[in-house]
Amino acid sequence: MKSDFYAAISQIAAEHGIPKEAIIEVIEKALVTAYRRTLGNNPPPIEISVRLDPTTGAAHVYAEKQVVDEVFDERFEIDYEVARQIKPDVELGETIVVESTPNDFGRIAAQTAKQVILQGIKEIEREHIYGEYMDREGELVTATVQRIAKGNVILEMGKAEAILPPKEQVETDRYYHGQRLKVYLMEIRREERGPRLIASRTHKQLILRLFEMEVPEIYNGTVEIKSIAREPGLRTKTAVVARQEGIDPVGSCVGMRGIRIQNIVNELNGEKIDVVQWSSDPKEFIANALSPAQVVEVQLREDEHAATVIVPDKQLSLAIGKEGQNVRLAAKLTGWRIDIKSASALLDEERAAAEAREAADAEALQTEVALATAKVETRKVRPDGTVVYQNHHYGPLSDDLIGVAVQLRATPNKLYIYRDDRLIASYILVEDHLDDEEIEEE
Repeated sequence: MKSDFYAAISQIAAEHGIPKEAIIEVIEKALVTAYRRTLGNNPPPIEISVRLDPTTGAAHVYAEKQVVDEVFDERFEIDYEVARQIKPDVELGETIVVESTPNDFGRIAAQTAKQVILQGIKEIEREHIYGEYMDREGELVTATVQRIAKGNVILEMGKAEAILPPKEQVETDRYYHGQRLKVYLMEIRREERGPRLIASRTHKQLILRLFEMEVPEIYNGTVEIKSIAREPGLRTKTAVVARQEGIDPVGSCVGMRGIRIQNIVNELNGEKIDVVQWSSDPKEFIANALSPAQVVEVQLREDEHAATVIVPDKQLSLAIGKEGQNVRLAAKLTGWRIDIKSASALLDEERAAAEAREAADAEALQTEVALATAKVETRKVRPDGTVVYQNHHYGPLSDDLIGVAVQLRATPNKLYIYRDDRLIASYILVEDHLDDEEIEEE
């Protein structure tokens, strides 16, 4: 090993952007393996370490040896008197760690160091990248498109590579070599071949990070993004709220003349972004979420966690959006199921419901009058659970009524069956036909 060994290591470390100590550690581990090979087959389990001289770069091997009276194998044993010079209170049979560098180990060390540097530098570099990026998961990163392989977009981020898988790509985006774009560092996996950085252009958090970058009020916490609903490449809705009085959260995000929101839209290649005011009142929040449509009224059905939203007739298509996109995103943003109705449609429904109620009330009144004047007839419930009225069977009634006398009252359309003045059943009267067989009453 030459005296400029450490200078060479330092140069390699600087070129690859990894710590010099990491390279030295890997070389020392490789030298331990190299020394073990010199011990032959099936050596006894002994502790071995290698240290590189910081001045000369020379390798020094330290290994365990057993203290004996007479040495038969210098690789594993050390004479008692020699051992006492290293450790005065040593005893026979004890093991001590002593320098055991073979005479030709310098050549072995040089070859091993070269091999490690040639073969292992990439692995060391990957481990360093993992250490550098492991705390950056969830961050916004600027990357350059390096190539496209099997549908994956390979991104360059400094000395690291990231993968943009097909499912994390926006369908309307077009990627090309050298393109610079911002991505969300979604996941960092540690695999056998090194760390794997997974990036995304479709993640909702990408929107949050872009707003943090463009809107100082969001970055410093005076404006908060409460929820995000996104259909990547098409449209995004973002609900914001101010954490400090006197701040307009929507205006802060849009910026003067829309410059802030436009920067985000440009980064997303024209994806439309709606910024709406968040509210703790579900009715108000749902109305805001349907922006740019105007809302007349919001009716909540809390048991179903659903809402019916009334909009002016001319605003109906705007509220629903192209292929239902606006109402779909509003539902995702608020967490409520939303049904859209126009004002005229609601009036028609209310008118029809009122007419139906009036008809039902009129029918009920007619029935009540008919029952009040109807003739009361008594019948016994037959063994099959039915009663006979005008040669037709009605039932079956419950088993506990078999053989019991019941009272019958009929209106023009229905037969009502009572027991002790309590209604127990009602049936639509069977119309008589000429070919009906008469059923004699038992």
